[in-house]
Amino acid sequence: MAFIRTLLSPLRAPLRRLIAGWVELRLIEPAADELDLEPALPVLYVLPHPALSDALLLESLCRAHGLPPAAGRRHVGEITLPACLALPSPGRRLWRRTSRLEAPFLGLLEQRRGHPEHEVQLVPVSIFWGRAPGKRFGFWKMLAADSWQFTGRLRRALSVLVNGKNVELHFGAPLKLGDLLDARGATLANRKTARLLRVHFRRLRTRVLGPDLSHRRILIEGVSRSPEVCQVIAEQAASEHRSPARLQQRARRYGREIASNMAYPVLRFMDGLLKRLWNRLYAGVDVQGLERVKALAGDHTLVYVPCHRSHIDYLLLSYVLYRDGLMPPHIAAGRNLDMPLIGPLLRRGGAFFLRRSFRDNRLYAAVFNEYLHRLLSRGHPLEYFIEGGRSRSGRMLAARPGMLAMTLRSYLRSAAGSGQQRLAFVPVYIGYERIIENASYQRELRGGKKRKESPLALLRVLGQLRQPFGRVTVNVGEPLTLAAYLDREVGDWRQALGEERPAWLTPLIPRLGEELCRRINAAAALNPVNLVALVLLATPHHAIEVSLLECQLALLADLQRRRPGGVHASLPAGTPSDWIDQVVALGMVERRPHPQGDLLLADAGQAGLLAWYRNNVMHLFALAGLVAFAFRHQPTHRLEALEALLAPCWPILARELVVEPPASLREGVTEMLDLLVDQGLLERTEEGWHCPEEPLEAGERLRLLGQLMQPSLERGYLLLAVLLDAGPGELVAEALAERSRQLAERLALLSGLDAPEFFDTRLFASLVESLEREGWLWREGERLMFDERLRRAAQRSRELFDPALRHRLQLITRRPSE
Repeated sequence: MAFIRTLLSPLRAPLRRLIAGWVELRLIEPAADELDLEPALPVLYVLPHPALSDALLLESLCRAHGLPPAAGRRHVGEITLPACLALPSPGRRLWRRTSRLEAPFLGLLEQRRGHPEHEVQLVPVSIFWGRAPGKRFGFWKMLAADSWQFTGRLRRALSVLVNGKNVELHFGAPLKLGDLLDARGATLANRKTARLLRVHFRRLRTRVLGPDLSHRRILIEGVSRSPEVCQVIAEQAASEHRSPARLQQRARRYGREIASNMAYPVLRFMDGLLKRLWNRLYAGVDVQGLERVKALAGDHTLVYVPCHRSHIDYLLLSYVLYRDGLMPPHIAAGRNLDMPLIGPLLRRGGAFFLRRSFRDNRLYAAVFNEYLHRLLSRGHPLEYFIEGGRSRSGRMLAARPGMLAMTLRSYLRSAAGSGQQRLAFVPVYIGYERIIENASYQRELRGGKKRKESPLALLRVLGQLRQPFGRVTVNVGEPLTLAAYLDREVGDWRQALGEERPAWLTPLIPRLGEELCRRINAAAALNPVNLVALVLLATPHHAIEVSLLECQLALLADLQRRRPGGVHASLPAGTPSDWIDQVVALGMVERRPHPQGDLLLADAGQAGLLAWYRNNVMHLFALAGLVAFAFRHQPTHRLEALEALLAPCWPILARELVVEPPASLREGVTEMLDLLVDQGLLERTEEGWHCPEEPLEAGERLRLLGQLMQPSLERGYLLLAVLLDAGPGELVAEALAERSRQLAERLALLSGLDAPEFFDTRLFASLVESLEREGWLWREGERLMFDERLRRAAQRSRELFDPALRHRLQLITRRPSE
């Protein structure tokens, strides 16, 4: 080996120049100027295995970015070593077979033990030539990219040639030798150092490349012949008198219908295509919180659970993850997307397809469950939308139990076997300044039928690409590690690992879905469009002075900074004036010049669109809006009386808007009152808090803030009026929701509101569920029951409404015969 290195040394400089001229680094993580190096200490770079191309590329990078050199040799005390080291490769060579390989740090550690001044920093460096998931088959395995198998010299040369424009370099956190020494001696410390580095390299490769992919045909065959699927086949063959062989063929057909076929060339193609698409479609893609994913990706199976607002969601998250050095997930997609041209492309990009419902098809359910289990148990990242479908109203929809239940059962099955799987849900919020489905959502909210997806519909969408769509934000929320969640919610869950469906599983799934929805909402992205929508739609005629709008936008931004409605929520860059200009440029509102000051207006169509964006983020200001609404009728409140007034409705409101309520309502209300005092919207005296008499603008701003919660409170008023008027035991939940919806529609029409989402049946059904959860309602058979406690709470909550509003609502709820 020394002879070969001596022979190649004259070629090193020209080879380095060749590498520098050919290679383009698509990602350096962290950026070279963000490395936490101590300038006074020598640096040794460590590669996961010997590779001349990696060493030359690193040398070139260090020169270009002013990092400590990776070329030549480093003198540390009495020891001289190459500046770039590599962990020894355990693979065979034609000329030798090494029985035991030692890491090259022993001399440094022994010297450091005796001479603390000879400290050294070890910087792990991982270089990926391409991003192919590991496969044991196919032409790309022979040719191109890094995978879990160590590449030979010829293959590495081909990889440099093929993937030179698609290279990623990842620096690890520097390790100091002194931190690795202990009382057991330098020999054990040397092994410990090598072990720590190998674990780091392995976790990083898992994060970037994911686990090995199986051949699709082999995977489908394995699924169809699994014990679980074979058991269902045997039972159906006996009960339905069918041939087991035919049922086996059907299971394989289901497997082909479901399974993805992720292919690296398609990932590369999609990356380039989507990069051009986003540059054409959006002014930019902002990503926040991805470091929380990277901290888990190396040793956890990740299940991404984004909100579902647009068809773009499928593509956007995969693009962001791939761009930032994470393995794109396998995505659960509706079978309606498995259409000509589009379906095969999505399947090769990682999509697997499922039917909307397969409750009555046991064989399909068994095949799908087994396929999902094999993905999860092998550590493949997964993505699915827990809401089931796209939100037409802009609100976070209630989580569907299906995929969550299958994920939990798979996890319990894996834990019962090896007990080593770590699984984490990653909530993701995707926020748009403008979506491509604007028109179709408005049509469907007004009762129009959902159009079937087709390639022709895609072509119609492509015609919109010349329009401005603003920016899009991808915010990662707080991950939920499943084991810790089960420990907190169930406690003794490990004692039921052998059971297929433990008794605690069914009631746990809705709670898990609610928790994930709250974490998604807690990462909401405020942008110019939804901020302007929050203010403009609170005005009676959807018109406002620009100066007042700017003040109100600044108020909302300050409330979010000082008391975040979501712990990971984000604000847009710029000033309120910039935000208004952006919304005008997108064509969402009209700015009308006026000698007394410019006005901002929205016509009926624009207001209908803005309601969708307002609903995206209205939950962030739920408590602020409720407190402000309480001062609409009563100008003065003491803390105790205000808490008693808000206590009945706050849990219901928090559940409707999917927010995490404060641990103490009193503390949350007190903090909000103090913030409103700081903003000049309230004053504090010995009698409590009251609205200021001057200036008048403060009262208008407080009213606009309180108006955010008025639609939700009005819906609650209407539903309680219907329920109390009918009496206990007179209505079933569906009838109550439908009658309340009709009244809400009547109220909207009489008020001149063109807002179909105000009388969405699902909102009233959710209200009924919330009243049951809080103990205000219960069922006897199908009938809804309540007692005087609900009447008293409803009477107290009516005090929130001023006499004029209360009178209007009473007129709406009055029966025609009255």
